[in-house]
Amino acid sequence: MEIFLGYLSAVLIGLSLGLTGGGGSILTVPLLVYVIGINPILATAYSLFVVGVSAGVGAINAIKKGMLEFKSAFTFAIPSMISVFITRKFIVPAIPSQILEINGFELTKEVAVMILFAVLMILAAFSMIRAGGDGYQQKATHTHPYMLVVVGLVVGLIAGIVGAGGGFLIIPALVLLAGIPMKSAVGTSLLIISSQSLIGFLGDVTERVIDWVFLLEFSLIAVAGIFIGMAIAKKISNKHLKAIFGWFVLCMGVYIILAEVFFEI
Repeated sequence: MEIFLGYLSAVLIGLSLGLTGGGGSILTVPLLVYVIGINPILATAYSLFVVGVSAGVGAINAIKKGMLEFKSAFTFAIPSMISVFITRKFIVPAIPSQILEINGFELTKEVAVMILFAVLMILAAFSMIRAGGDGYQQKATHTHPYMLVVVGLVVGLIAGIVGAGGGFLIIPALVLLAGIPMKSAVGTSLLIISSQSLIGFLGDVTERVIDWVFLLEFSLIAVAGIFIGMAIAKKISNKHLKAIFGWFVLCMGVYIILAEVFFEI
């Protein structure tokens, strides 16, 4: 049963990625934790690999279509990769197992990661709901490469802690700071997400016991789900899809906070 749920989760992640673009990666950690029962910290490591491979497939497709800005991608990706690697290699292991205890509620490392992840899910959900995922129409009059470096460092830190790609932060940064058109920003974002996620995962390889058979099978099924999702997406309005998906992510984010904060007391 656990194997079946694992494969079904991989299909769902792939479908969501194919239907909505990079936003679907935010489902990976909750499904690994709540459906398959993987420890939250290990789940963030697995998520980085799954997201990295899946986004890489999308990036290759974007390159073929000429919808990828390499200069901005490298300006953003290099500091992001450095940040995510340092976070996974040094910062995450340094976080104490028990952070604090208040009135009988114990805030552990695992709970803190899931709460932070839930907050990011809620922010991502509002971003998708607000304008169907295409609400960044303003373009910068001048590029700001230094700002891209700063945002890249911040996104790498966040991605390293929670194991999510951070597309809901990367895309508006590319549109508003680098003046990249929305469609090219999505493709560029996928390359950044793939590179930072896989580099971040390398920080875990020597720190944790990796079930490579499960991880590779899970990732391959997710990639297959992407192509199915992309085929379905051609027949459905992308704006409506992202808005619906945004509400779903919002509900999941609220559920995680309730489960981790209130149900654990």
